[in-house]
Amino acid sequence: MRIYTHGDCLQHRVIEGHAERPERLGHLMAYLDAVGLTQDYKPEAPKPIEDAQILAVHSPQHLDFLKASQPAHEIVPLDPDTWMSKDSLHAARLAAGAVHAGVETVINSPENRVFCAVRPPGHHAEIGGAMGFCLFNSVAIGAVAALSHAEIERVAILDFDVHHGNGSVDICRDRPEILVCSSFQHPHYPNRLHDLVRDNIVCTPLTAGSDGDCFRAAIERDWLPAIQRHRPQLILVSAGFDAHRLDPLAGLNLVEADFRWVTEFIVAAANDHAEGRIVSTLEGGYHLDALATSVSAHLQALA
Repeated sequence: MRIYTHGDCLQHRVIEGHAERPERLGHLMAYLDAVGLTQDYKPEAPKPIEDAQILAVHSPQHLDFLKASQPAHEIVPLDPDTWMSKDSLHAARLAAGAVHAGVETVINSPENRVFCAVRPPGHHAEIGGAMGFCLFNSVAIGAVAALSHAEIERVAILDFDVHHGNGSVDICRDRPEILVCSSFQHPHYPNRLHDLVRDNIVCTPLTAGSDGDCFRAAIERDWLPAIQRHRPQLILVSAGFDAHRLDPLAGLNLVEADFRWVTEFIVAAANDHAEGRIVSTLEGGYHLDALATSVSAHLQALA
């Protein structure tokens, strides 16, 4: 397994009290150091994504807007949830660059598992807009990049963040070669594209208070037959850990064992269809300790 991360992802600054703060990544990496995972799997630094890869999924107007919005010093809002500082665009390019590097790694090397410990997250960013803490849709950029390889004709994005991956759905809805499966609390933010009907879009809403048993049953019911039909040759994971029972931004009741279980489910699917190839990237998770222990469980299962 390979881990991609970069210290400059900590330089994406947000206003005081914002959930998506630099401490998320700093605390996570310190925990992975403490439990020895970064000794077993030495982190590597990705390169920033270039405009051409961004424009494969986002509109030119979106990229131009983000460039024009980048402040010189202060922190500025793009919407009530999503903020930019002078280094945010660079951090977002690194986050997407990590996923892109992960795709290249699992296709072109013997290494078939990658985790991207990055921020800002990406799965809410739609074709033409930033939202929900997200600037670029890193996982969708990775999915489209994978399809540029002759040997990859079908990919899947599996998203277990507590918030619906509306951006991934928006970008991939008319790309039947990309399967998007998203589980999420409903009704809940962002309340967009959760009822879209497409053969390649699988939405798995969960009511507030749902526990691991409900989550596991829903994943097996909805995702398993879709994956078996699609037979993805590479799986990308939007790995959000804000469905944890301690997370302050939502109301599901998952625990570390549930994140280990869903990772084992994904590993089994990748072994069946994708030669074991998985690229996972960090999305949500806002209780620092729960995030760290949940990611650890995810990585142990992934490895």
